[in-house]
Amino acid sequence: MTQVPQTEDDRPTGDASGTDDPLPTRRSLLHRLKNWEDQTSWQAFFDMYWRLIYRVAVRSGLSESEAEEVVQETILSVAKAMKDFEYDPARGSFKGWLLQLTGWRIANQFVRRKRAAPVTGTADGGGGPPADQLPVPADPAAVAALEQLWDEEWKQNLLAAALQRVRGRVNPKHLQIFDLCVQQQKSVREVCRFLGVGAAAVYLARHRVGRLLQQEIARIKDRPV
Repeated sequence: MTQVPQTEDDRPTGDASGTDDPLPTRRSLLHRLKNWEDQTSWQAFFDMYWRLIYRVAVRSGLSESEAEEVVQETILSVAKAMKDFEYDPARGSFKGWLLQLTGWRIANQFVRRKRAAPVTGTADGGGGPPADQLPVPADPAAVAALEQLWDEEWKQNLLAAALQRVRGRVNPKHLQIFDLCVQQQKSVREVCRFLGVGAAAVYLARHRVGRLLQQEIARIKDRPV
């Protein structure tokens, strides 16, 4: 039986039944994925994780088309694993499990480059080990580099989810100021000149949006602010 672990990053974050929540509770979402016909839940899962998988694949050195294949094959691997999955806290986090699947698919793409032909055991071909037993690349340096990329992109994915949650609760100009200051790394002077606002307005908007984001990230991760 496939065992998908649960750690502090995977604890429930609230009632997943609310349709206004852009990041459904991961635990309940995974349970719903056991039903392959539940297109709404599968779309929610895809929307939540495809960009993370894609960006890690591209940053690992794959082309855009190869990265798209990694996304497709990783999602298919998850689909195959979902039918009989159960949580097992002793086996690590969902984050690590998804990284393992993604790492193997990335490795497959590099093998395909060398052989110029598909390898066996892909998500759509059968003949390989079960999805939850697929190894990540064996080279320790490659594993460490992949884990670093995964952690960086995981944080960005988390920030994007938090931004989506607060978008409708803040002044659009405040959100624009935060984006310019924090995400685009513009100086306060540049933001003031670009938007025609004073420095005090910039500092205040950056503080307000930043605090809301911290609260939402804490909610998503089910940790105290």
